[in-house]
Amino acid sequence: MGPGVVVTGLTLGALAVVSLLAFQANGAQERAGGPHPSPSASSSSSGPTATATPSAPATPTVPALPASSGAGLRVVYSVGSHSVWLVDPKKTPQVVAAFTVTPGTVEPTPGSYPVYSRTPATTGTDGRQIEHVVRFTQQNGVVFGFSAAVDGATATADPKGKTGGIRSSRQDGQLLWDFAPNGTKVVVIA
Repeated sequence: MGPGVVVTGLTLGALAVVSLLAFQANGAQERAGGPHPSPSASSSSSGPTATATPSAPATPTVPALPASSGAGLRVVYSVGSHSVWLVDPKKTPQVVAAFTVTPGTVEPTPGSYPVYSRTPATTGTDGRQIEHVVRFTQQNGVVFGFSAAVDGATATADPKGKTGGIRSSRQDGQLLWDFAPNGTKVVVIA
């Protein structure tokens, strides 16, 4: 292998890393609700124009953590806004992550529950492969827990089924999995 091939490979590798970091930074900025970059005046020219690429739908804004969400280290799930907050009072800020989720067809009753079971990967009640399953209660024969579909889907659950699976993105599912071992308090609010 000649020196030109090594340099080209290193250049391509560096470009890939820079592209990945830019992509991640853009995602972090969108999650934080930061401004989106706007095209500059210098970007318009009399040359050929590129076809616009459709953008992904905007991530819903997560409301502020409600005051009635309990105390201590906890996962808070709002049935009303379908939002999740990971709260650690020893950190600043105390809300270490917040994101929206897609609920199952049945919602858990508001209250405080401990995480009682975790499964790294399995098949969901909808037949999809899921990961990072964190279960916190069972009510009337329905198991309630958080999970993420391996294919990234967060589609609304089939209303004909009876499921308590609360789906998040894979990234958010990983955050919750890392945050909530067995025994972690899950506070369900209206």
